[in-house]
Amino acid sequence: MPELPEVEVVRRGLESWTTGRTVASAEVLHPRSVRRHAAGPADFAGRLAGRTMLAPRRRGKYLWIPLQGEEGGDPGEAVLAHLGMSGQLLVGEPDREREKHLRIRVEFDDKGHDLRFVDQRTFGHLMVADLVPDAFDARTLVPEPIVHIAADPLEDAFDAEAFYRALRRRKTGIKRALLDQSLISGVGNIYADEALWRARLHWARPTDTMTRAEAARVLEAAREVMGAALAVGGTSFDSLYVNVNGESGYFERSLDAYGRRDEPCRRCGTAIRRDEFMNRSSYSCPVCQPRPRRARY
Repeated sequence: MPELPEVEVVRRGLESWTTGRTVASAEVLHPRSVRRHAAGPADFAGRLAGRTMLAPRRRGKYLWIPLQGEEGGDPGEAVLAHLGMSGQLLVGEPDREREKHLRIRVEFDDKGHDLRFVDQRTFGHLMVADLVPDAFDARTLVPEPIVHIAADPLEDAFDAEAFYRALRRRKTGIKRALLDQSLISGVGNIYADEALWRARLHWARPTDTMTRAEAARVLEAAREVMGAALAVGGTSFDSLYVNVNGESGYFERSLDAYGRRDEPCRRCGTAIRRDEFMNRSSYSCPVCQPRPRRARY
């Protein structure tokens, strides 16, 4: 599933192609792709027609495009997107061939590049949602369905001290905490492993034993690794994640832990270990990230 860097790459791409453009029409080709839009496909399409898209925003793994209000007023709604496992938001010439897994198509009144939602596995979705005051920064608005999602570590609204206090209150492992989107958003399996490798902490380290310095180290590592991934377009293990132009990211080549089972640690040369974790995998260095005596899963 795309994590924060991959979704941010898509957001940046959309910004240059959709901001300030007015929707002529929207076509829903698969109802599952708007399943979270309770009023159904026809209402989704109707709510977009004639609306002007403003600069896209992102929180964690979600992105949204605010829709300008009536007579140029402040936006009260937005198109909220979650890419799921294989969702792609693509822009291109409107007369190009339709993609095999095209689910939603948006045309603009300037007759220029259209916007398409392509999703092979149909786990992703789009919906039109009301904008409400942000729980972390009341000066800004976020889509109502994600108001409970925590700020992500690249946002100004992220509170590092509150994050540390929340860690200390919980009785869980640090990786499970990093994957908890109500605590910190945008971090998934890949970047959790990479951040913990950089911070030299084992994924099962109990959060209630962590020091303030260790929590800060994890946050700094997460910011560093996601910033590095952003610089090269994110991580693409297959063709399912691409940017708005259909191009893959290249951070896979720079991964230090994730997916590197039995390969030498880039710091000490010890073989990277793979452990089962929440029906997924965790990768770590047995020497650089020693397992705690009191592990928590």
